[in-house]
Amino acid sequence: MEQRISWPEGRAFAFTIFDDPDSQTFEASKAVYGFLKDCGFRTTKGVWPNRPTRTPSDCGLTCGESAEYVDWLGKLQAAGFELGLHNVTSHTSLREETLAGLGQFERYFGHFPQSLTNHYFCQESMYWGERRCTGFNRMVYNGVTLGRKRGISYGHEKGHAYFWGDACKERIKYVRNFVFRDVNTLRACPLMPYHDPLRPYVNYWFASTGGNSVEVYVRCLTEERLDRLVEEGGACIMYVHFGHGFYDAGKLDSRFRAIMESLARRKGWFVPVTPLLDFLLSQKAGPADLANKDRAALERRWLLQKLRSGTA
Repeated sequence: MEQRISWPEGRAFAFTIFDDPDSQTFEASKAVYGFLKDCGFRTTKGVWPNRPTRTPSDCGLTCGESAEYVDWLGKLQAAGFELGLHNVTSHTSLREETLAGLGQFERYFGHFPQSLTNHYFCQESMYWGERRCTGFNRMVYNGVTLGRKRGISYGHEKGHAYFWGDACKERIKYVRNFVFRDVNTLRACPLMPYHDPLRPYVNYWFASTGGNSVEVYVRCLTEERLDRLVEEGGACIMYVHFGHGFYDAGKLDSRFRAIMESLARRKGWFVPVTPLLDFLLSQKAGPADLANKDRAALERRWLLQKLRSGTA
């Protein structure tokens, strides 16, 4: 980063989580979020507002399947957590289904979602697969992924049955793109949140740090790396699936518990994703538009990481 950020309330660094709902049971949700709340964290929980109407890609709970779950999510929001969107359900949705899901989200929670993470399975995702890269970098990406990521994303293609880019631009402020290994997400992507003129249906993009399973999360958030995050005065936005090993056999993973308790003792700013990104956006001296050279450099940085480690 070119300049150290002065975080609100005199805090030394920022830390938050965007939790995708994949494989997450209601029991696990209540256990994880009760613990986070007690530790003083306020994070972002992705939800699926629509009940599946076709074969779901994942067994995670949707809002349309449980009124009790929706009531609990409302209380979570009232306690200061953010509710984000992970597409509208766990399978690909037509335009009218996505629009209905956005309306359902608003009816459940009183507002449209401000943040979105694309679900890997959904073909209405925004600028996903090979569309994450441009020019030569796209060619490299298709080589790295053996062409398996072509033709998997149509949410931004006007006229397509899965198109909903206009609604995304109108109703959603932030969308996640690149995932890095660096615990300091802001060091990996110092320009976030940014607007990409080549991807006009997304208002602002943000990056995250990979912690999708408990094993990856534990490897990323070592005491040494947490010390570095504090020393750098950085910001970490963890990408997480709390349904992937964080809660098992009726209890939280002890390593996850220890990490969060250690973090809670440090002088961090623990707010959800949207307030954190809003603050970063307010600190920008000029427009948030991504220049061509910066786009190319960001894509290369992410691709180099993929070549080295194979991470998504």
